[in-house]
Order: sequence, then C-alpha cells, then structure tokens
Amino acid sequence: MTLEETFKKIDEVMEKLSDDSLPLEESFTIYKEGMELLGNCQKTIDDIEKKVEEISNDT
Repeated sequence: MTLEETFKKIDEVMEKLSDDSLPLEESFTIYKEGMELLGNCQKTIDDIEKKVEEISNDT
C-alpha cells in the first residue's frame, strides 16, 4: 500500500469513528486498525527521511 493509499484509509477510519451509533467493540477494532495504519505511515516516513539523509550526506 502506498503512503497516499494509507492516508486515504486513515481518513476512512476517522470517518467511521465519527459515527456515534457504532458499537464500542467495533469502534475499538476500527481504532486499532487506524493506529496500525499510522504506525505504518510513520515507518515509511522514517525510512524516506533516512534515505534523504544518506543522499544529502553523499553530496
């Protein structure tokens, strides 16, 4: 999944969580999914930052 696709999925998760009629257990499951997606985004961003630093140091 690309970073852009992950951001879109996070937006979908946030929209689902804003539904007040969602049962608590389902809300928790969706929240957990969102946190995993955020973790994946952070890892991807960290990897990109490392690559940029390596490129910057090579020049």
